[in-house]
Amino acid sequence: MKPSSFLYFAAFGVKAILFRRKAPILGTIIVTDKCNLHCKHCSVNNITAVIHPYEQIRQEMRQLYHMGVRILFFCGGETFLWRDGRRTLRDLVTEAKAMGFLIVNVVTNGTFPMDLPEADLILLSLDGDRQHHNEIRGDTYDSIMKNIRGATADNICLYMAINQINKDCIRDVCLTARDAKHVRAVSFNFHTPYPDTAELSLSREEKARCCETIGQMMKEGAPVFNLKSAFPYLIENRFPTPCHQCVVMENGTLSTCGRCIHVPGLCDQCGYFFVAEYTLLFRGNPKIILEMLQTYLKYI
Repeated sequence: MKPSSFLYFAAFGVKAILFRRKAPILGTIIVTDKCNLHCKHCSVNNITAVIHPYEQIRQEMRQLYHMGVRILFFCGGETFLWRDGRRTLRDLVTEAKAMGFLIVNVVTNGTFPMDLPEADLILLSLDGDRQHHNEIRGDTYDSIMKNIRGATADNICLYMAINQINKDCIRDVCLTARDAKHVRAVSFNFHTPYPDTAELSLSREEKARCCETIGQMMKEGAPVFNLKSAFPYLIENRFPTPCHQCVVMENGTLSTCGRCIHVPGLCDQCGYFFVAEYTLLFRGNPKIILEMLQTYLKYI
């Protein structure tokens, strides 16, 4: 992370903590909900299958930038499916950088070539070892690993949603993150139980065991891009929601925190690690502040 970016984020954090500011710093733009997969745990793919045009996304970028957002994610659906004429995802990333966003990340299922060195991070979904990942996402594990090996930059962060199918695969994904070329880290979430996927959610006891495994892997040197100090809050679902410092833009509609805010009762069962981490950070939790400084400076 550039020193100027660090200073900007530090100043934002101080103002948010001292003055309880609810202005956003992190924004996500859904460029399409079209996806080439139909994953068992996903409730938001191929609802419209519309690929939003470049000028619309550019206007949404401008809106988020003027709101104060400086960390931008492009998300889907499958993000690498996005194109508008000759424009591809690379054009969106470079436009965002030119506009002034300090960190620009992309979320993907990893089934397309990883040729996007312009992105700060490519968050790539890997949901277990070969058997369990393929059970969730179809026969894609081998092609994803091939794409990781062929990546053109060391900017990949694996991204695992822990659920009833893959809850025993945390160690496998941590070892992959540690050993695979071009992979910088791994980030975890617990499954957030949309009504059609509620059977995949974890109990408190299962979450505790998962956090114990993640913590052990941290001790063993796995590059985990999460904050251990937030684990007790995630296990008990006792962190404040929604996160007012995060917003999502989809087809002109702005949502605080995420799309799940529109599903009654779902915020109370939130499994997103970053929501716990950010809300606790901006409440001034000293352990979270210290650990976030160490983690973000290490992996971004």
